[in-house]
Amino acid sequence: MFKLFYNKVLNYPYLLIILFLTLLSYSVYQSKNFELDASADTLLIENDPDLIFLRELNKKYKSEEFFIITYSPINLSVKDGIKELNKLVIDINNFKWVSKTISIINAPLLQSTNEPLVDRIKNLKFITNEEVDLDTGINELTNSPVYKNLIISEDTKTFGIVVYLKDNNAYLEAIQKKTEILSAKNIDQRILDELNIKLKELQKKQSKNISLYNKSIKELIEKYKSNAEIRLSGIPMIADDMITFIKNDIFIFGLGVFLFIILTLWFVFKNLSWVIFPLINCAVSIFIMIGFLSTLGWKVTVISSNFIALMLILTMSMNIHYLVRYMQIEDKDEIINTNFRIKQTSETIFYPILYAVLTTICAFLSLVFSEIKPVKDFGWMMSIGLIISFVTTFLLLPALIKIFNPPLSNNMNLSESKIANFFFVTSKKSFIIYFLSILLIILSAIGILNLKVENSFINYFSKKTEIYKGMKHIDEKLGGTTPLEIIIKFKNNIESKKDDADFLGASDKKDNFLGEDINDNQNSKYWFTRDKIDKIVNIHNYLEDQPEIGKVLSFSSILNIAESLNNNKKLGSLEMGILYDKLPDNIKDQIIKPYISIKDNEARISMRILDSKPDLRRKELIERIQRDLEEKFNLKNDEFKLAGVLIIYNNLLQSLFDSQIKTLGMVMLGIFLMFIVLFKSIKISLIGIIPNVIAASFVLGFIGLLNIPLDMMTITIAAITIGIAVDNSIHYIYRYKFEKDKTSENGLILINNCHQSVGKAIISTSFTIIFGFSILVLSNFMPTIYFGLFTGLAMLTALFLVLTLLPNLLLKFYKN
Repeated sequence: MFKLFYNKVLNYPYLLIILFLTLLSYSVYQSKNFELDASADTLLIENDPDLIFLRELNKKYKSEEFFIITYSPINLSVKDGIKELNKLVIDINNFKWVSKTISIINAPLLQSTNEPLVDRIKNLKFITNEEVDLDTGINELTNSPVYKNLIISEDTKTFGIVVYLKDNNAYLEAIQKKTEILSAKNIDQRILDELNIKLKELQKKQSKNISLYNKSIKELIEKYKSNAEIRLSGIPMIADDMITFIKNDIFIFGLGVFLFIILTLWFVFKNLSWVIFPLINCAVSIFIMIGFLSTLGWKVTVISSNFIALMLILTMSMNIHYLVRYMQIEDKDEIINTNFRIKQTSETIFYPILYAVLTTICAFLSLVFSEIKPVKDFGWMMSIGLIISFVTTFLLLPALIKIFNPPLSNNMNLSESKIANFFFVTSKKSFIIYFLSILLIILSAIGILNLKVENSFINYFSKKTEIYKGMKHIDEKLGGTTPLEIIIKFKNNIESKKDDADFLGASDKKDNFLGEDINDNQNSKYWFTRDKIDKIVNIHNYLEDQPEIGKVLSFSSILNIAESLNNNKKLGSLEMGILYDKLPDNIKDQIIKPYISIKDNEARISMRILDSKPDLRRKELIERIQRDLEEKFNLKNDEFKLAGVLIIYNNLLQSLFDSQIKTLGMVMLGIFLMFIVLFKSIKISLIGIIPNVIAASFVLGFIGLLNIPLDMMTITIAAITIGIAVDNSIHYIYRYKFEKDKTSENGLILINNCHQSVGKAIISTSFTIIFGFSILVLSNFMPTIYFGLFTGLAMLTALFLVLTLLPNLLLKFYKN
């Protein structure tokens, strides 16, 4: 019934062309809404408890998004360098979107006089004050537990400026409301849908704002680069620059693959018509897909930025198989009739291509089990894209052939393919083929055992990019990049005033170094107890001793400054309480409130990880800190919590790893079941899947042998490779059965016939796919580069095994 309907549809080629032109016009019109998104939010697990906790933490401690600028004067004296830095800071503060900046310009100097601390606080001095000795001020800042490696490097050659952005309250409130809705037992889908629409608009506006901020601050920095080496970093800058990377990747990948496809088609067919038709088919498929994404409002992210290149590759693969079979119909038939040829082609190639598409879709659908939205979207995008490509291959392509009826290309039948002949000769050496296959299996097993999952954000970018240079500079000069935080939750023990007096050992003293009678102060004085302070100090010191950790900030940092001003004598509880109350609000907001919450009876320790350390193992570091907090500091699980970007992205990668490992078996099972339906034989289904499983395993093992960590893109290689590479097995086995049913030739002649017919198409499509993936090396995003290289390697391995191991297995085990 379907065959009859399909053949009737093909009888109206002009109607089909009009239909596709209509779809194409609509898609081109809708493409104006095509959007890219590289915000950090796209790489988060929605409703991740650690993400929710981090957002609550940021709200509680008033953490804002920020840029980080490193300023290294060139051929300037210290005095002139600071003057230039001051001008830059003033210009930055003039931006309306800047909330505040922290730099050596507004860092208070507390060692400039011998006055009591309270008087020093009342009359704060800064490095730009004329009465401040420059060398003394620089020395204080480079030795400050707070500011050293935060806004000034230890060698004093690099200054840092932290530029905080004003919060987009409407956006943050919408995110908070969505979190509350998702956390509720009964989710009101209508309200959630309305909120998602609103949130989408707010995200779009926020993205435009960030782009404007990024452009403005870069233009400002350019004016100061004549006297200094200036680097810009920070999540807002990275997110905006990633948009540029994605645009470049889409253009470069698409153009590169498009040009190679032209060369491949010319090499295969040596005829302009048979080059143009597949190109039209590919272009129509891509634009329909873009129109579809634009209509639904799906954004392309860094994960899915290569979808155009992949669609081109896979669409071309279908087209080449279709056209090669179309050309070869005339090998045994003398009927010269386009309609007959198209009918015969569709009948013989429809199911192999259909099942090849279904197996590839099966692989990409494994991504939808991920909790990470861009990964899930990528799976759906490619699945839908493959359906579109399949439809255009069997409707648009034959319609074009019927209308224009170009002469056949004889190139396919002029001579034997030398490459196919090479594989045929190689396949005859059974012992060597089996030996190499077993060797690949052994190497794969060894490599897979060495696999590790790692999330090195700095190494995601090419060393030539500004993102990498900026992060590397901050890592080396200003105490690390990736944030990690520990929240210490104290028990609500209320200690008596007498206990505090005993702790102080001097509760009745007056005129202490604060210059005040501590008994006159009633605010916060009972919060700062020995138990709390010792916990903070000890954990702070422990973290500073960890080789992977750079800058550590906590109340201990501020306490060190205060005690150094007290002749290195420890402060008592009441003294600390008074100090807390007497500090000006702007200083308190800057250096104390971000690290303690008296109201919530907790302390926050913030640190940055040295992300560029080659031996850094983030998951192991997180687990070691958690273990040591319990074992070395006797903290219970409910008395501390780790948070921060490091935790969020570790959760992301572990989630992706778990989902992919779990679904890899499902992919194999799904493909195996499709093989059984297609070939109606369990034995031949097992034979068909073996080469592809070996290829996918080998590429994972190869990654392990090279000691390259799996990341958010390379972790998907195995499933995707099996889905794509298995197409070759389907086409080869289908042709093998076809040849076997119609000839009585012996095994080697049968195999040679397969190599010189479908083998040509397999070689052409495989090299197109391999080169297409290799184009990804032009990306600035390292996971994309690795994804391209290793998927290309897997396809090359699969090509070798399909044209050598598979024929041997068929000859040995498939006798029917």
